[in-house]
Amino acid sequence: MSSQYFFSIQRFIKRVLDVFVAASLLILLLPVFLTLCVLIAVQMGRPIFFFQVRPGKNGKLFSIIKFRTMLSQPKDHHLEDFERFTPLGLVMRNLSLDEIPQLYNVLKGDLSLVGPRPLLVEYLPLYSKRQQLRHKVPPGITGWAQINGRNSISWEEKFEYDIWYVENWSLLLDLKILCMTFFKVIRRDGVNSANDVTMKKFTGTQ
Repeated sequence: MSSQYFFSIQRFIKRVLDVFVAASLLILLLPVFLTLCVLIAVQMGRPIFFFQVRPGKNGKLFSIIKFRTMLSQPKDHHLEDFERFTPLGLVMRNLSLDEIPQLYNVLKGDLSLVGPRPLLVEYLPLYSKRQQLRHKVPPGITGWAQINGRNSISWEEKFEYDIWYVENWSLLLDLKILCMTFFKVIRRDGVNSANDVTMKKFTGTQ
């Protein structure tokens, strides 16, 4: 059996596992899903979901879906992210509950359970040639960078973790990342950067 054939078999199994796990979690988490929908509607109003276009594998664009965690930006003045977060929004972010709707993206094939996180479209022209390698595989809900610091590490460190994942991918590595993600979420490690509620924007590597 050639290495390429074995790699293709692993990729097929990865996709089957993505669909099975995503569908199972959506069913199991349905009570949580519906409860959050109600709480968001009461505390923040509509819309309940946050949609944003992100680049996927090979830079192909898709619309990611999350639970809304912040109040809308006022028309008369600008608020920073930390000023727009509601108590419910912070809880959802800290426990990664806002990510639950992305399981639908996994079912559609836009996302995998594990892979480099899909970032903003505006970052695409800012990547170095090496950093562009992160788009050789499908993006994921969690990834190697997320279990090695998430928002508490620099962009350059995060991209190096993503590239290492692309170059060393295997099903066993995915299973390791999923297990470590579970414990990271429970301990709430690396959710926020040192000085901000959310990660500062990437402006390119100097």
